[in-house]
Amino acid sequence: MTDALLDSTAAAAFVAALCRGAIPVAYAALGANVAERSGVYNVGLEGSLLAGAFGAAAGTFFSGSPAVGLFAGLLAGLLVGLLQAVLTVWLRSDQLVAGIAVNLFCMGFTAFASRMVFGAQQGSHSLAGFAPLPIPGLSQIPVLGPSLFSQDALAYALVPLTAGLVYLLYRTHAGLALRTAGESPRAADSAGVPVLRLRAMAVVASSALAALGGAHLVLAQIHVFTEGMSGGRGFLALAIVILGRWRPLAVVAAALFFGLCDALQLSLQFSQPQIPFQLLLMLPYLASIAALVGLGGRARAPEAVGKPYDRESR
Repeated sequence: MTDALLDSTAAAAFVAALCRGAIPVAYAALGANVAERSGVYNVGLEGSLLAGAFGAAAGTFFSGSPAVGLFAGLLAGLLVGLLQAVLTVWLRSDQLVAGIAVNLFCMGFTAFASRMVFGAQQGSHSLAGFAPLPIPGLSQIPVLGPSLFSQDALAYALVPLTAGLVYLLYRTHAGLALRTAGESPRAADSAGVPVLRLRAMAVVASSALAALGGAHLVLAQIHVFTEGMSGGRGFLALAIVILGRWRPLAVVAAALFFGLCDALQLSLQFSQPQIPFQLLLMLPYLASIAALVGLGGRARAPEAVGKPYDRESR
């Protein structure tokens, strides 16, 4: 009886760890999906995650309200997205170089600003956050109930957000225009689609989605802000989009695969202490690279992704 209880408790903890690892990456990957569907590589997602995390932490720190913190994190993500859009869409800078520049700027700025805001309390002062919201009935299901149906509001929001994104991309004129801008921007322009404005809006929305992932790290998981806490999730999101074939549902499924690998490495750290934890930390990224090599080669990216659009060129 005791063994069965321990097994069910361990399984529930494993599923909960899977969700914690997957949710921030899923938000960032959905953001990358939106930008790349419009024809822009948003390599600055790592910076957007950090900006969202810092904005959420600072907003909560000063107001004491996680709702205000969420708004501040979202606003920070929008500002980073606006910067990325100006560089890549309007100035037509190299998208890879612009993304790296945005990441470096956000890493440096958040590190500096966090010391100014939190001072000696950085990394030690626990912030208010979103409490779990158990769904009556479903949260009582053994093993899966406490893990899947006792999540916070941001975790639940991922479900309607994904469904809404599917509907937007494949059931609306705006979604068709967005996909056409990523496949053939000149044809879209000829049909009256404002390609540059649409791409800029997609990049800003992409960054805002990634910022929600950063806000989730602070407000629902760690409750503190630490320098570089995004941990490469923004870069991983770019690979997850390829694994998901630029389809929102498949992208979320690929994010869950990352969460599974992350939960597995955490479990191995406790069960196999003789293995250096640095090696185990590499497991989710190595698994994602292996999956990308095995499956990503057959994926077809939007035809015009990564190519700046100039109406005057021929």
